[in-house]
Amino acid sequence: MVVALTIAGSDSSGGAGIQADLKTFAALGVYGTSAITAITAQNTRGVTAVQALDPALVAAQIDAVASDLFPAATKIGMLANVGIIQAVADALTRLHLPNVVLDPVMVAKGGDHLLDPAAVSALRDVLVPLATVVTPNVPEAEVLTGLTIHTTADLHAACRRLVSLGARSVLVKGGHLAGAATDVWSDGSRFVELTAERINTPHTHGTGCTLSSAIAARLARGLDAESAIRAAKDYVTEAIRHAPGLGGGHGPLGHMWNLKSGI
Repeated sequence: MVVALTIAGSDSSGGAGIQADLKTFAALGVYGTSAITAITAQNTRGVTAVQALDPALVAAQIDAVASDLFPAATKIGMLANVGIIQAVADALTRLHLPNVVLDPVMVAKGGDHLLDPAAVSALRDVLVPLATVVTPNVPEAEVLTGLTIHTTADLHAACRRLVSLGARSVLVKGGHLAGAATDVWSDGSRFVELTAERINTPHTHGTGCTLSSAIAARLARGLDAESAIRAAKDYVTEAIRHAPGLGGGHGPLGHMWNLKSGI
């Protein structure tokens, strides 16, 4: 069994962050390991408290995993501040970790900020160039590129800008735009539009975390970036469709929808 690593924050509700990533890895046949960057107190209605961990402790977790269970892919989510960003970038470079999927988490589903504003430039300048795939949604892509995004053509422009910043490929997610749920993937030379059914449900907590970890799982199992993204988008669409309907706000996805169970 191949190993994947998630570097992200803990979500006490289990719908996003480390918890969503590990569920996704398990559902897709990958052994999941983790390095926690922050602890959040949250549920489906919002975030009530956040405590970032010491960057040295984040680095120690990554080192411990890589020295014994070397990951075939690494997903990066919530990083909280500049110190953690720098510690993670150093670890990626020092340990030569392959297949890095960067989900530039900035704001939680309920609107709570999960990244210090001062850390945005570090994320863009230090981590984006180390990524195999960067997976921003529209608001995150606007912050990282300085562009205004309203159309599919704007998604293409954002991809071009992020590739020019050093990312090997980019998936700009168009879920915030009207119409069908169309994402655009590009490696700088090709552009691929990926459209899926838009499912009318409030239960979308952790969608971005789940998509990026599904991409990492597929990369870990040997798929190329485009194939990994196509498979991951299909998995997430069905996870939304099979959401269990928990909580009074934005509920979690049905991460294990693809597994047969006699329970």
